[in-house]
Amino acid sequence: MENKAHALIAGLFTVALLIAALLGVMWFNSDRVERIPYEIATKLSVPGLNPQADVRYRGLDAGKVDTISFDPKSPGQILIRIKINPDTPMTQSTFATLGYQGVTGIAYIQLDDDGSKPLRLASSKQHLARVELRPSLFDNLQSKGAVMLARASEMVEKLNGLLDPENQKTMIKAFSDVSKTVDEYRPIPQQLQPTLRQLPVLTSELNQALTSVTTLSNNMTVLSKNLNTLTAGLQGPDGAVANLAGAVQNIGSVANGVEYDTLPRFNTLATETRSSMRTLNQTLDQFNQQPQSILFGSKALPPGPGEAGFVAPGK
Repeated sequence: MENKAHALIAGLFTVALLIAALLGVMWFNSDRVERIPYEIATKLSVPGLNPQADVRYRGLDAGKVDTISFDPKSPGQILIRIKINPDTPMTQSTFATLGYQGVTGIAYIQLDDDGSKPLRLASSKQHLARVELRPSLFDNLQSKGAVMLARASEMVEKLNGLLDPENQKTMIKAFSDVSKTVDEYRPIPQQLQPTLRQLPVLTSELNQALTSVTTLSNNMTVLSKNLNTLTAGLQGPDGAVANLAGAVQNIGSVANGVEYDTLPRFNTLATETRSSMRTLNQTLDQFNQQPQSILFGSKALPPGPGEAGFVAPGK
């Protein structure tokens, strides 16, 4: 009887010791940091995310996921409550994305900040502040996967259409034509060899021609400078152009003198000469008609009307 009592006491002591060890472990592992609660509301899927999952701020541990539940006020919306360390810089521009640990598929909350609203985001149990959950890389790939598959299918169809028998014949014929063209152009380099051998001589002659052109250009530059000097000398105050202008002015003065002095005299002389010529012509006419007038003189003119001896015609 006494042995049974000792065995019962030993069993109870063992159970109490195990309970005390478990409580000690739980007490040592318990997190006694007072964290600030936040809430994430999203309609995105959150595969692999579980309560007590890590919350990281740009890779650093910042808290834990508290609970995950459906929003009774908005069908299809998921509410994720997280607890964040007090020293985490939560601002109004802080947002969350889902991250995954390696290939295990275990998800965690990744916090980041774009800096657009640097004001502190206050939160409490009575007034939970909400953090935006943005699509992760996996979500973007999942949403765009259908589009990518559709485009891939379309590309495959186009490739199939491109590689149909008729197009294959056309491409083979094109390759054959290219091969024939290459064969036809293959002798051309050999035919060009004599011309290529003459290129150094042509290059040397071209260099000489360029040297001659350079020399001619230099000579033209000197000639241009000389012409500029000559032009400046001609156009100077004592230059030929100024002297020529003076000579032209003198010629103008002489022409004005001839116009206003000599020409009137010449006109008078011409008038007198015309009168003398008319008189001479009249004398010659009279001589032709009456040659005897040289010896006997010219006949007297018949009397006119009213003069003595006038006889009217017809009487």
